[in-house]
Amino acid sequence: MTIGLVFITYNRLDYTKLALPALLGDLTEEFSLTIWDNASTDGTQEFLSSVDDPRIVEKVFNKENMGLRGAINHLFSNSAADLVGIIPNDLLVTPGWTRPIARAHADVPEFGLIGCWHLGKEYFDESRAKHKIQKFGDHRVLRHPWTGGAGGLVKLKAVRECGMLQSNATPDYWKRMALKGYVNGFYYPLVYVEHMDDLWSEHYAFSGRLQEGVQMSVTYSNRRIRTLEDAKAWHQVVVNNALDDPWEVKYYVGWRKKLRNVRKRLHI
Repeated sequence: MTIGLVFITYNRLDYTKLALPALLGDLTEEFSLTIWDNASTDGTQEFLSSVDDPRIVEKVFNKENMGLRGAINHLFSNSAADLVGIIPNDLLVTPGWTRPIARAHADVPEFGLIGCWHLGKEYFDESRAKHKIQKFGDHRVLRHPWTGGAGGLVKLKAVRECGMLQSNATPDYWKRMALKGYVNGFYYPLVYVEHMDDLWSEHYAFSGRLQEGVQMSVTYSNRRIRTLEDAKAWHQVVVNNALDDPWEVKYYVGWRKKLRNVRKRLHI
């Protein structure tokens, strides 16, 4: 199956200089790549202009920050590939990551978003996750209604059924896809990628400049995360959700979602 990717940048040149070479590092990996910059002012655009690879089909240098939604909808609207994927510049991929996921998509028509594990190797616990690991033919998936969206592949057919992204927050979009009957989750055995913007990542670019790093992070800004303790607490919530919580999308919408939230607040 053909693959179309979008690589999204907004400043943080240190990350881009690691993430883009990693993405392009395996010369045998086949995909078409759109580079999308959201009005960077730190030399990112100049660096991107210097990168040459036959798989790069387009470079878009915006004059204002169009956010994740602008880049994702551009890919969704213009790609002719069978599978599409989102790579932000703070994601360090493992060379060859597309191959097992693309094979799985080719073999299993009902696969929607199949992602890489971006939550850290040390945070995965198979004993906790086994109730969500499901077999589909020759492939297995740690099933969950959403994965975070970045560092995965989704069928363009499923995207066209769900329409364009309405906000920068992607979980609701992937839930909508799951409600249509598509299987979302993390490919298993896990394909690891590193989220360099985690404050404890060895590649974190803002050590000693925490407030600057927080302001540059969409996730931290949205979650009002201000300290390392805040970041670790939120990350643990995400990990717990991926490992422990139900895989069925019905528990994340409507009255069941409200009931689960009440029970969590009351610890019952």
